[in-house]
Amino acid sequence: MTEEGAEEALTEYVDTQYAGTEQVGGEQSDVQYRQHRYTRPPGATEIVLVRHAESAPYRPGTPFPAWQGHGDPELAPEGVEQARRLCARLGAEHIDAIYVSPLRRTSQTIAELADRLDLTPVVEPDLREVHLGEWEHDGTFRRHVAEHHPIAVQVFTDQRWDVIPGAESNASLASRARDALTRIAAAHSDQRVVVVAHAGVIAMLLAVVAESAPFAFVGVDNASISEVVVMPERWMLRRFNDTAHLPDS
Repeated sequence: MTEEGAEEALTEYVDTQYAGTEQVGGEQSDVQYRQHRYTRPPGATEIVLVRHAESAPYRPGTPFPAWQGHGDPELAPEGVEQARRLCARLGAEHIDAIYVSPLRRTSQTIAELADRLDLTPVVEPDLREVHLGEWEHDGTFRRHVAEHHPIAVQVFTDQRWDVIPGAESNASLASRARDALTRIAAAHSDQRVVVVAHAGVIAMLLAVVAESAPFAFVGVDNASISEVVVMPERWMLRRFNDTAHLPDS
């Protein structure tokens, strides 16, 4: 980090965690510098990143329905219950807008919250899941990962999706996912927005924010909540893989 970047980071930390002082009595010696809870910086957008709830299992011989070449399964019964718990938790928070990917598991996940808040989810095409090339909509990816197929192992060893023939590159995924969040933040300054997306997209976004290895956050759970604060010159990771609303098993 440059000296200028470090100074900006320090200013943001002070402004959000140690904003203000208190003076007890009339003496300068009675000034107190308290710790304060985080507050959103002026002009920033709080992005509540939600991974869709559990989708239907792949059954050999029964390919997933497809949307423009992407596997598009609906929610599993377990996912419906996860979505209910998620929406109940977020229903207690202030939400200004909801965004989803074009894949139906995202809109199904957040439908109850959208109805409760009378918000119409906005479809953002660039939130779609990473494209898995030849392993996409017929369930091959799930099967090969479960069976420890050599290419599946190499995907996670090399931390690259395009090890799979025809799959999307990390650079492509990172670029479109970041562009999507940038557009959303620009439309919702000083607001709190729920964005329902997919494991690959969320993991890549968080890796970009944290400047980490590409797959550092790839274990994000179904129906989990992560949170990013988007500011004009800086993005900040506030929460990762919060599943307090879900049962342990």
